Formats: sequence, structure tokens, C-alpha cells
Amino acid sequence: MFARTAFLTCILAATAQPARAELPGPVRAMLEAAMQSGDPKAVDAVVKAAKETQPQDSAEIDAMKQKFDDTHKLVVAEKADHERERILASGPLDLWSGEGEIGAFRTTGNTRNIGVSAGLKLDREGVYWRHKLQFQADYQESDGAVTREQYMAAYSPRYTLNDRFYVYGLAQFEQDEFQGYRSRYSLSPGFGYRVLDAEDLRLSVEGGPALRYTNFVDQPSRETVSGLGSLDFSWRPLPMIRLTQQASAYVETINSSFSSTTAIEAGMMEGLKARISYRYEHETDPPDASGRTDTLSRFTLVYGF
Repeated sequence: MFARTAFLTCILAATAQPARAELPGPVRAMLEAAMQSGDPKAVDAVVKAAKETQPQDSAEIDAMKQKFDDTHKLVVAEKADHERERILASGPLDLWSGEGEIGAFRTTGNTRNIGVSAGLKLDREGVYWRHKLQFQADYQESDGAVTREQYMAAYSPRYTLNDRFYVYGLAQFEQDEFQGYRSRYSLSPGFGYRVLDAEDLRLSVEGGPALRYTNFVDQPSRETVSGLGSLDFSWRPLPMIRLTQQASAYVETINSSFSSTTAIEAGMMEGLKARISYRYEHETDPPDASGRTDTLSRFTLVYGF
């Protein structure tokens, strides 16, 4: 009986598969190098290649990948916490970024001229609040006479409710005597929604009531209540190219205002880019002697800081 058992044991040992070897050194070194880089895409690519060449070691490769994923999540969470604390501890003059632009424009409609355009945008984005400041000036003289003088200044705070929704406020000043008003003030609260919020594709819409006070050139001043709707779209098809579309509508019973600005930006060097834009403005019932529609084509150089 003992001899028979020993014989069977020898047969089983002879036919058994050899013990599985550990992950080869070069493959392990390649995986460890990718994981030390901290780049999840690089790790995924190396893991895929390692499994294709070493399918018998898939379990060990998966274990290394799982350990990397767990560690990477902790590192990302820790960085996010530090960044959040830094933003919350920052002062009111910190965290601002912006861009300034200057260039030329051509107008049709109430005026047909070529002139100078300048603008400034400032942006401060915190954990919950975002503040936007914008200034724009277009000025033209022809034969010593001013043929276009348009100024705009706007301030818009936003408070984030969740990943998609936010509430906003808007305070805006405009001056354009060729459009029939010496000054126009607009105040508006409302809600906004981020329809798209990817790194290279963004779309948000806003809406709410608005109060407008207009000081006309040749008519009595007027205060009106209107509805405001706006759209802000940005698409970056290539790293150095960006397309934008901004549109707004003030809808009221007497005179509604519509505007749309389409622009394309191309990077030239670090911090500097060229922008070509086309702006369309329409008033449904402007003052006498003022046209309903103005267009403005701009070519500007933009410097970000």
C-alpha cells in the first residue's frame, strides 16, 4: 500500500506544472518607474503592455496597480485640501488673474470708421465665490470730431451652489451717445447653470430680472424692469486656438437690447495672443436719429497675466 501511494505521488509530481515565477525584473522596474511618475495615463499604458507580455502575472500586476490607485487618490485628496486651505486663507487682493487687450476696430451702422479699442478683464476664483470685472473702451476721431465714443464697465460676483448651479449678480455701466444715451445702468440678480464644464469645452447660461436706468441724449431719463438672459461659450479645438461666443438679451416692453460677440483667439507666444472678434448690437426701439443695429469688428492683441 505504501509503495502504491509513493508511486502515485511521483507520477503527480512529474506531471505537475512548475511553480509560477515572480514578475520579471525588467517588467517590474518598468511598472515601478511609471508609478513613480504619478501619471495615471502612463501607468494604465504600461499595465496594459505588461499584461499582454506577461499574462501569467496579471494578478500581481493588478495588485501593484491597485496599490498605486489607492496611493494616488490619497495624494490628490491631500493636494486638494492644501489648495482649498490656501484659497480660503488668501486676502481680497490675492488670486486675481486677467488679460488686457488693445487694437483697432471697424464699424458699420450709425458710424463707419476705423478706431482704437482697449479692454481689461480681471477674474478672481475662490472656493465658493468668483468675481469678474470688465472694462471696454472704443474711441474714434475723424477730422477732429469724435465719431465714436463707447465705454462699458461691469462687475459680476458668482456664488457656487453645486457643480452645475450658481447664483450671480451684475452691475453694469454703459455710455454710447451715438446709440442715443449718455449713460445706462443695469442691475440684475439671477441663476446660472453650467451646461458643459470640460477643460476644453464650456457652456453656461444665466437668467434673471434686471433693472435699467437710461439717461438719454435727447429724451427724458427712463427706468425700466426687464428680463436678462445670457450665454457664454468657449471651445478649444487645439491647444493654441480658442473660439468664444457671448450673447445677452435685455427684454422689456419699450426697448429691448440684444448683443452677440463671436471671437477666435490664437496663441502667439507665452502670455500673448491675437484675437479677432465681431460684435452685433441691436435695439428694438432706439431714440430718434439712432440706428437700430451696430456692428463692430475688432483685431486686438491680448496679454494675459
